Amino acid sequence: MKALDRRKFIKLGSTGSAVLLSWPFLNACEGLSSKKNESADPDFEPDLDIDLTAKESQIPLFQGSSTKVWMFETKINTGADDAIQQLNDIYLGPILRVRKGQKVRIRFKNKLPEKSIVHWHGMHVPEKYDGHPKDVIENGETYIYEFEIMNRAGTYWFHPHPHGRTGPQVYNGLAGMLIVSDDEEEKLNLPKGEFDMPIVIQDRAFDQENQLLYLNRGRMDKMMGFMGNRIFINGKPDKNLNLKAGATYRLRFLNASNSRFYKLGWSDGTPLTVIGIDGSLLEKPRSLPYMMLGVAERVDIWLDLKDMPKETELTMKSLPFSTGMMNMGMMGNMGTTLPLGSEYDVLKITLDTLENNNIELPEKLLTLNKIDPSEAINEDNPRIFKFFMRRMQWMINGRTWEETGVADEETVKLNTTEIWQLLNSGGGMMGDGGMMGGKGMMGNGGMMKGGMMQMPHPIHIHQVQFNILERDVSDMDPDVWNSVKEGFIDDGWQDTVLLMPGMKIKIIMRFEDFKGLFLYHCHNLEHEDMGMMRNYKIE
Repeated sequence: MKALDRRKFIKLGSTGSAVLLSWPFLNACEGLSSKKNESADPDFEPDLDIDLTAKESQIPLFQGSSTKVWMFETKINTGADDAIQQLNDIYLGPILRVRKGQKVRIRFKNKLPEKSIVHWHGMHVPEKYDGHPKDVIENGETYIYEFEIMNRAGTYWFHPHPHGRTGPQVYNGLAGMLIVSDDEEEKLNLPKGEFDMPIVIQDRAFDQENQLLYLNRGRMDKMMGFMGNRIFINGKPDKNLNLKAGATYRLRFLNASNSRFYKLGWSDGTPLTVIGIDGSLLEKPRSLPYMMLGVAERVDIWLDLKDMPKETELTMKSLPFSTGMMNMGMMGNMGTTLPLGSEYDVLKITLDTLENNNIELPEKLLTLNKIDPSEAINEDNPRIFKFFMRRMQWMINGRTWEETGVADEETVKLNTTEIWQLLNSGGGMMGDGGMMGGKGMMGNGGMMKGGMMQMPHPIHIHQVQFNILERDVSDMDPDVWNSVKEGFIDDGWQDTVLLMPGMKIKIIMRFEDFKGLFLYHCHNLEHEDMGMMRNYKIE
């Protein structure tokens, strides 16, 4: 396939570990545009009709030169003014708020210098509105999404999904949160308005001229995944939030980093109170010492400030853990000051005013109606999907990306329930025998174990929400598991799950309402761009 023209703007970063994200990006997305939804359906009557435009921009993130980014710009054509929270003069946004049962029309306009398409992460939508890479559109084209909100209340998000270019497009600013509400949730009297706060976590790196730095060393850097040297919260570099003493908050965390995941915990050891994860609230609040937040995962945290005085300061950290891989300073993103698994501040909160919103934590949230395993047509014979590397290539069951390719084990039937088993099984770094032998390479449980390269993989399945049935850690390095084991929640409805090295997870899901071609993949965006993504077909 013929790629778009490439413009060379390569500039070495001052650390020697990254390359300036030149304007525009290098390496245009491969693939030809297929049929496009360019016209609105006259019979579709939307409750919310918006323009969503992806474009080049510049914003003043730091003193000195403005930073060149790509941004989503929105405009409401029909619908309530509060459906969009536009985040101005920052790196990120917007936040879309919708209700279950609403009909939504989104006119995605591509003003980027390369192809793109938007995926509605976690949402249950027809194939043509899912944002499949086969549906990418060119600069100047429009893709119209028209669908009913069928998901239950939860925290979702949206981002580009062109094959080979998802990593740089998300990194350069194209990500937003999508919040769904419903009648069931509203009966609980949870925090609303300014007390219902989205918190998007990303890591980034910049050169001395305030321009974004991305990957440098080609395939090896992509293989490891991008790691920045500073944390951004809601598109801002200062990581500070001013909240109100005496109030209660719902903090909706989204990990929108490319490949970094977090072990979130309060610096003073206070437990986290978790009320929601991915696509639903939990049945009841859970108290955890920390929470593992994989790439693309979401978690809703209850924060009670009623007994805290003004001027109190709180710090949320990513606590230290063993990764099952070598220190990220050894390979890929060399020189980062925030190696994966190290300890660092994520968010600082200052209580600058006083207000009591009189909201109490419910003892029970809702009934989840989880799927009974006996409903699965393959209860005794789960489909098995192995995520590993072979010959310097990330694979799923020994296969890599094909735009429309589907294997026999990737075809499922509409209106059926199935159990899938996801395995992080390592794989040879070069050749079936691996590049390294012996007991492993070094660091944090060993990335190279018996000649196998093992890395964490956050696995996302499009179109469905699933229940976790089983988390088998018998093949994990005990040091790794012991450092993270109290930070997982296997309740609720989820669409993304962090698969640590050696871990096996069984999930159960229903395939309903829509036939078509959907994706499942590693949400480490560099792994995804390298081909750790496959189609599955509902027929």
